[in-house]
Amino acid sequence: MAKFKQYGSVFEKLEILRAGAEGHCICKIEDRVVFVKHVVPGDICDIKIIGRKKKAWFGELVHLHQAGPGRTEAFCEHFGTCGGCKWQHMDYPHQLESKRIQVRDAMQRIGKLEVADADVLPTLGSASTTFYRNKLEYAFSDNRWLEYAKIQGEEFVTEPGLGFHIPMRFDKILHINRCWLQTDPSNAIRNFCYDWALKSGLPFYNPRSQTGFYRNIMLRNTRSGDWMVLLTFQHEHPSIAEMLTALQNQFPEIKSLLFAINGKVNDSIYDLDMQLFSGEDYLMETLNDLSFRIRPKSFFQTNPNQAEVLYQTAMDFANIQPNDVVYDFYCGTGTLTLLAARSAKEVVGVESVPQAIQDANENAERNQISNTHFIVGDMKSVFTDDFSAHYGKPDIIITDPPRAGMHADVVNQLNQSGARRIVYVSCNPATQARDLELMKEFYSVENIQPVDMFPHTHHVECVVSLVRRG
Repeated sequence: MAKFKQYGSVFEKLEILRAGAEGHCICKIEDRVVFVKHVVPGDICDIKIIGRKKKAWFGELVHLHQAGPGRTEAFCEHFGTCGGCKWQHMDYPHQLESKRIQVRDAMQRIGKLEVADADVLPTLGSASTTFYRNKLEYAFSDNRWLEYAKIQGEEFVTEPGLGFHIPMRFDKILHINRCWLQTDPSNAIRNFCYDWALKSGLPFYNPRSQTGFYRNIMLRNTRSGDWMVLLTFQHEHPSIAEMLTALQNQFPEIKSLLFAINGKVNDSIYDLDMQLFSGEDYLMETLNDLSFRIRPKSFFQTNPNQAEVLYQTAMDFANIQPNDVVYDFYCGTGTLTLLAARSAKEVVGVESVPQAIQDANENAERNQISNTHFIVGDMKSVFTDDFSAHYGKPDIIITDPPRAGMHADVVNQLNQSGARRIVYVSCNPATQARDLELMKEFYSVENIQPVDMFPHTHHVECVVSLVRRG
């Protein structure tokens, strides 16, 4: 083969070998790994090199000669431009297998664990692969993204939009006509707000100049059909009440209608005051027969049906006995803590977000569960020998850290805990595998179960059970 060239080179009839990270798939040119979007394993295609990072190269699909066995037609009009649902062109069984392989590779390559292919269980798929989310957030923009095909060779003007941020572009919004992630009337509510904003004549937000009026909208719903809508504006204005009144009249399903004023640079709502316009400031949802109150700032699993599968898997792996003391780390609003408390003698939950701990205590009281303790604090500072001395040596530890995984000090303390069993729930198999490598001297892997919480994306949750060596 000729010497490998850099940007702009086109290589013909390459075979796509397998799915990779961040929604890419992988092919090889000589000894170089090339990451490519919008292809599936088994595709035979021409690839143009468009970038480089360390030893890996990035390419784009130029021509498809032969479709792989998992290729299917994407169903969303925004596919390929929107940053979400990057695997719509791959059928669901192949998505599930690709996620299983992703977990296996992380355990072998990053964790350096002696994990055979058969040791990673088949990915637990979601019963619903569309309209499964219970929360979406959209941004207003006075300068929406225009696709190249639309503007090529034509005169065009900037247009306002309401939708999702374009990947890697904080200042550009892809206007969404229909999203397949949240059930009706999600699209109707968003489109109503867009039309109202256009007719009002008030400006959409511009993140570069930090000017404009309309900023964001958040939609939440429950499986029983109740809706929460939170609109964020740059400043106070009489039209707020007019818009919200019209919205409430049009959609009686909205049981919680709120707004907030955000004059900051960023779009975060967690430091804003929520102002209730009508209804209650919360929704009620049930998971695994437990009742939860969801407020605008509450963390709650965005795929509730599949969350029940994830949590039940964690409980099955934990195998909690009546006299067990259980620690639940990074406990959030206490879902796993409360589930564990049904079987355990005592459960201690730790979380760094004060609002989450407040919600966890309220959830425990609401569900009449009294054998839990919730602690606010950073894990590496809280989880010490004194902690174990105070609450008792743990029999079982459940840990569900953020994507970055656990701090090395926390992993070390887990190794010294003496717990007979640890259940590690992760949304990032790479950092999970990194942590497991640090634990393998003290704990052996018993079960590895991928769980698909987000169909048509590359994201995968993984539940690993570990047992104490010796």
